[in-house]
Amino acid sequence: MIEYVFLAGAAAGTGWLMHRKHRLRQAGAPVPGIPCMARRPAGSGRWRSGRVYAGQGAARWVPGRGEPLVLTGGRATGVRVPSVKEGISINPGSRIVTLAFAGESGAGTGMEIAVMPLDLRELLDAVPRAETEKTA
Repeated sequence: MIEYVFLAGAAAGTGWLMHRKHRLRQAGAPVPGIPCMARRPAGSGRWRSGRVYAGQGAARWVPGRGEPLVLTGGRATGVRVPSVKEGISINPGSRIVTLAFAGESGAGTGMEIAVMPLDLRELLDAVPRAETEKTA
């Protein structure tokens, strides 16, 4: 019984700290871009950290190391929560946005971007949505 009380307190404390950190980040000097993890092709490969920048007409993903990827032609086709296996590599509380690019078809194409729920709306505003996503 004591273990459950301890775990509940630890979870509440962690949530409070994350909320506080987000509030301070929003109130302080703004850091450009949306922090995220991404992988390409969708469904395979390694998750790489980076930021999505929405300025200058087209959104682009800039990894921590490597070349930036312009998201021109990319459409958000869905939003989901990470699986248990994905939750080991990325934050299990994040949301994964699946992007499909014009001219690509078949399994293993596209891109997945994982963001925290508080940044999800900003990412969806930066990347155009597919027709099926707009009606949902």
